[in-house]
Amino acid sequence: LEKRLDQLGQLLIWVTLAIAVAVAISGILGGRDLFLMIETAIALAVGAVPEGLPIVATVALARGMRRMAKRQALINRLSAVETLGATSIICTDKTGTLTENRMTARHLVTHDGQVTVTGEGLSQTGEFQRQGEVLSPLDGGLRSLLEVGVLCNNAALPNADGDRPIGDPMEVALLVLGAKANLYYNPLVQDFPEVREVAFDSDTKMMATVHRDREGNGYRFAVKGAPELLLGCCTSVLTSSGARSMDALVLSGWQARSDALAKEGLRVLAVAHKYSPNAEANPYRGLTLLGLVGLLDPPRQQVQEAIKACHHAGVRVVMVTGDQAITARNVGRAVGLIGEQEQATAGKVLRAVDEMTPVEQAQLQQVPIFYRVSPEQKLNLIELHQRNGAIVAMTGDGVNDAPALKKADIGVAMGQHGTQVAREAADMVLENDAFSSIVAAIAQGRAIFRNIRKFTLYLLSGNVGEIIAVALASLTGAPLPLLPLQILYLNAVNDVFPALALGVGEGSDSLMDQPPRPAAEPVLTRDNWLTIMGYGLVIAVCCLAALAIALGPLQKTETQAVTISFLTLALGRLWHVFNMRDAASRKDSPLGAALNNEIARNPYIWGALLLCAVILVASAYLPGLSTVLDLTHPGLDGWLVIAAGSLVPLLVGQAWIIAQDLRGRTD
Repeated sequence: LEKRLDQLGQLLIWVTLAIAVAVAISGILGGRDLFLMIETAIALAVGAVPEGLPIVATVALARGMRRMAKRQALINRLSAVETLGATSIICTDKTGTLTENRMTARHLVTHDGQVTVTGEGLSQTGEFQRQGEVLSPLDGGLRSLLEVGVLCNNAALPNADGDRPIGDPMEVALLVLGAKANLYYNPLVQDFPEVREVAFDSDTKMMATVHRDREGNGYRFAVKGAPELLLGCCTSVLTSSGARSMDALVLSGWQARSDALAKEGLRVLAVAHKYSPNAEANPYRGLTLLGLVGLLDPPRQQVQEAIKACHHAGVRVVMVTGDQAITARNVGRAVGLIGEQEQATAGKVLRAVDEMTPVEQAQLQQVPIFYRVSPEQKLNLIELHQRNGAIVAMTGDGVNDAPALKKADIGVAMGQHGTQVAREAADMVLENDAFSSIVAAIAQGRAIFRNIRKFTLYLLSGNVGEIIAVALASLTGAPLPLLPLQILYLNAVNDVFPALALGVGEGSDSLMDQPPRPAAEPVLTRDNWLTIMGYGLVIAVCCLAALAIALGPLQKTETQAVTISFLTLALGRLWHVFNMRDAASRKDSPLGAALNNEIARNPYIWGALLLCAVILVASAYLPGLSTVLDLTHPGLDGWLVIAAGSLVPLLVGQAWIIAQDLRGRTD
């Protein structure tokens, strides 16, 4: 945006200088006073360039940041506000963004069967039931599973003061699960002192901790991880009668149990352990499977509507998760991201873009869900869409998400559960971790760019009207409708307050009814320039017509006539602000939208119009000011001409917008 505004300013400077020189030369050649024409040319050059453009743009962006903050979205970079408006792809994590990130262990599977766990959320009270029968005391295999879940853990439960839990929600859920069986980390780690930790790795998708055995007979390895990988590391499974060899048949049975839990929309975790005399042994070899944990993380209530709003606005949503395929697919269906027959795609297909064929690139750009995605694959996905011309927003919360947050056009970090590294790498931080906040931020980003375009249109169309009016008068030998100081006075009044009011508007209700604008689209398009010229011509014609009527039929003095043309152009520019409204949405009638729109509902517009009208009228009546500006009382008949002439640009503009609305509905 900064580059485009700078380019626009450079263009306007050269065009304005050329026009000012042409006006001065034509006036001098026409026999006008040399110094008057030089002053007029300088005044036109000053008045035609919208000096307030960067200021109003900054105010508009800052105002947008404030609105986003109220919607729980904090912006780290001012320019990111505008980029949001062009976002066409949202690559979002599942956990915590589409879901509530409030995990609860609901089902456990051991060799002896499935166990249902009661108690919701952080409640540490609950029962373990198998086929309706409460298990008390717990059998050895189930207890071992719970012990490993507590030991292989970096989270912490809330203390007595009611603080929030610390750590990954999945690990918090495992601690809560253990607490329901009266198994807590500190007592357990006294029995099994931790020797070392093998941190979670996105490639192995497993984590391990090594503990000294309480009997002093070696070390206990506690391991948890993704079922499809951890099951392959197990050589045995714990049964009520001891460890049993994990042959191919047993392995396929456990894989089927894992798939069954995932089909219920649960996040599935496999838990295993082993004993070894060597603390430095490979933690992922020769494991004994203890069982599976099925964790429920319900979708957020507002997500389905938010995704619908994105699709309606032409913004694609892509789920990028580390979970297994079935879980990702079920959540995607629950939030309306995919239909019943659509499938998820493995993250391993996301190779470097240069290694893909054009056909592969085209196919992957249409995939709505990727599962088991690594940090490197996230980077490849972002680059894939960016090369296709998309503006990509990427969500993340972990340290390993930082590169993807940096590479995306808009990096979105989670404020509640995200790491400090992720928050610092992101352009936007969601205080509530809610996907709906991203959608609200995109709408606000669109409103801000639209506001910048509106006040640019408003400023330039009024300034072009001044230039055309003075240029035509110079070429035809007619009296100048505006004098140099009057041009500067208009520039100080009309180019400040209404433009600021346009810049802080909230935007129309139809912002999310249209597709995102192309990333390369300039601030002013070809159609915008034609609109500026059209409005400028109408304003100039009304100004010159008012001057002609004052000098002709009304027989006014030249000072009165110039006052009439000055006020006609000045007030016409004021009312012209209502022509900056958006087209009517499909749910509104074109005529109704002319009265009820984002401009008419903006209280700052009415305040600016009242203030400017008072200042302009004072210029003709206030002693001293009227003398400096060479203005005088226009008379009652003069005010009638001013009123009629100043309303013409408004009426012409509204008629044009309504005609465009009707044609659009017919098409």
